[in-house]
Amino acid sequence: MLDQLSIGVAQFDAGHRMTFANQPFHRVFSLPPGVVNDRTTFEQMLLIARENGRIPEVRDFPAWRSELAEWFLRDEPHEEPWPLSDGTHMRIVAQPLPDGGLVMIAEDRTEQLALSATRDTLLRTRTATFDNLFEALAVFAPDGHLELWNRGFPGAWGIDPEVLDGHPQAEDLLAAIAANLAEPAAISRVNQVIRAATLDRKKSDGRIELADGRTLDFTGVPLPDGNGMLTVLDVTASRQAEEALRERNRALEEADAVMTRFLANMSYEFRTPLTSIGGFAELLTSGIAGELTPQAKEYAQAISLSVGKLTEQVENVLDLSQSEAGLMPLRKSKLELMPFVTQIVRQQERRILDSGLTLDLKGNPDKSVTADPHQLRRAISQLLDNAINGTPRGGRIVVEIGRKRDETRIVISDNGRGMSQHELARALEGIRMSPDGKGIERRQGLGIPLARQLIEAHGGTLEIHSRKDAGTSATIVLP
Repeated sequence: MLDQLSIGVAQFDAGHRMTFANQPFHRVFSLPPGVVNDRTTFEQMLLIARENGRIPEVRDFPAWRSELAEWFLRDEPHEEPWPLSDGTHMRIVAQPLPDGGLVMIAEDRTEQLALSATRDTLLRTRTATFDNLFEALAVFAPDGHLELWNRGFPGAWGIDPEVLDGHPQAEDLLAAIAANLAEPAAISRVNQVIRAATLDRKKSDGRIELADGRTLDFTGVPLPDGNGMLTVLDVTASRQAEEALRERNRALEEADAVMTRFLANMSYEFRTPLTSIGGFAELLTSGIAGELTPQAKEYAQAISLSVGKLTEQVENVLDLSQSEAGLMPLRKSKLELMPFVTQIVRQQERRILDSGLTLDLKGNPDKSVTADPHQLRRAISQLLDNAINGTPRGGRIVVEIGRKRDETRIVISDNGRGMSQHELARALEGIRMSPDGKGIERRQGLGIPLARQLIEAHGGTLEIHSRKDAGTSATIVLP
């Protein structure tokens, strides 16, 4: 039976001779098999163990061995640790017997000590980690008493750390915290969160205001060992920043609304004098006020051309402001897309040829869509105009009409200069970097932003993908 134990046991008689030793004892001290039959003495056993490195390192072995021989004369059991040179830790127990003999027990405690050291390290690591967390936290046992907390917990609630030294019950702790709340009755919400984590095993959270103006978010989390953890985070600064951002957003929205109304009013105000200027220029060109010289006719035609461009820009601003305000007027009708897009391309034919470009128009001629012809034409024209401007001589533009699921797609792509992500983001705002990279310049008209607003007014979307020196692709998706 003793051979089945993991602890070494040996017995010596009054003459210090070994009368019994189990197998674990032989292994612990590396003893040869015949030590019991040979009646090996206690002193000889220590000598064999020393030769095998199974006793502690001592300066004077004979003196040390004589001290151990006195175990036979003691009246009480004696215990001492034996650290060995190979890192083994032995626990030795010497039990004197009434007949003058001795029972020696040897236990290898290396593994237990290693586990204990690991546990102590983990506990110190846990404590250091908890104390340095940004959040304050505390752990409550199922019976409600406080088991563990970090240094930030009492400070978060504004209570004296000494209140926690006695591991109080949750009710007593919450009573101390309630005095620091803006509404003391609100402490019941914290109590419910703790109960949910420890007893109901459910995660819950809440927010509470302190009397000093701070705001705390708290969360109860059930732990695997049956306890519940309460974490507390001071969100005062983030809440103030959030409120400031909301206030700023409201101010920006109001400013944007004011700007939209201003642009709409100014656009209407611009139209009357522009119409007058254009009309007078046409009258002068027609000769109704007398025959003009060739140079004067050229000036009058330049005035008409400039008035036309400015009128177009004013209409673009008006439409953009109306679209942002959700007031874009649409007169929808059924359109056959291929003839419709072909007509738009024909209007740009001279520019395409003068720029040395080629254009391919592809798609099913039977495709149709319900849209406002005027506004959709303007959107496609803007995107086509951008493709022409962004493609160098010898480049290629492709306009493709297709359908995917229940959506109609018009894709305008080119193999031109393209844009980086930064330039594309600015183009979506109606501006782009100048070619010399030293500033920004306005795109012709309102370009992409206007096209996007016109398409979105139809319930569609505009997706633009571009890569530097690899071209740009604009996809119109209509329902």
